[in-house]
Amino acid sequence: MSAAAPPLAHLRQEIDRVDTVIHAALVERGEIVGQVIAAKNAAGDTGSAFRPDREADLMRRIVLKAPGRWPIDAPENIWRVIVATSTWTQVPYRVHADLSGGDVAIRESMRFHFGFTVPFVPAEDSRAVIAAVAASLGDLGMFRIDQSATLGAWWKGLEHPAAPKIIARLPFAERADHPVGLPVFVIARPQKEGLARETILASVRAERWRQPALEALAGLGAELVASAGDANGANLLIAHPAEVSAQGLTDALEGAKCAPSRYIEIGCHARRFRLGSGS
Repeated sequence: MSAAAPPLAHLRQEIDRVDTVIHAALVERGEIVGQVIAAKNAAGDTGSAFRPDREADLMRRIVLKAPGRWPIDAPENIWRVIVATSTWTQVPYRVHADLSGGDVAIRESMRFHFGFTVPFVPAEDSRAVIAAVAASLGDLGMFRIDQSATLGAWWKGLEHPAAPKIIARLPFAERADHPVGLPVFVIARPQKEGLARETILASVRAERWRQPALEALAGLGAELVASAGDANGANLLIAHPAEVSAQGLTDALEGAKCAPSRYIEIGCHARRFRLGSGS
């Protein structure tokens, strides 16, 4: 005979027990973060509190774990908020978000990835986001990757060495049914450590653009993210694997008769990670 199912009262007590364990673990995590802050202060570490490399690695592990009865969106969102809020407790920051493409999608993306403790600051467009982050002491900025063509080569605002740089592409785990699947870039003031240097983003200037260049980029595992022409030629935003050097990229474009004349790194992010595609 099969054993009788536990009574509901007992099951609810078990849920209460697990909730107590979860809360205690969160408190313990917060205490460890406090120790990290103290250790960094003692060592005179003034580096950025953001660690895109660790965040990307954690998110990959989280979304690949069996979620049990939970949809994958729940643990992804919970851990993103834990990480973002822990970072905020080290160094309070705000997220400036570009509303030029609409409010709802970008706001939902920000709240999914950063929670409600981190302040949301609306901005007119990506250029306003870049300016706000540049003027801040440590804020982040986010904007859609598919920017309006009316802005032209908006990424040129990231070219100066002291200008903000792209540090992440969200969502970390791409999938067709992602509840906040809007592709966005996250920018921050330049930092030397903790970057996820798996994909490099470069602003490339070329005399012209030719279709064969797409095949040349694909052969390197690179991607044309955006382009904007002007009277002097083509401005290109290109994402390429870190294993591909600047010289290797420009040589490939030269071979496609694009005559590149300038390459400036404007950021990096973790390698694109697609659930259900074997990546």
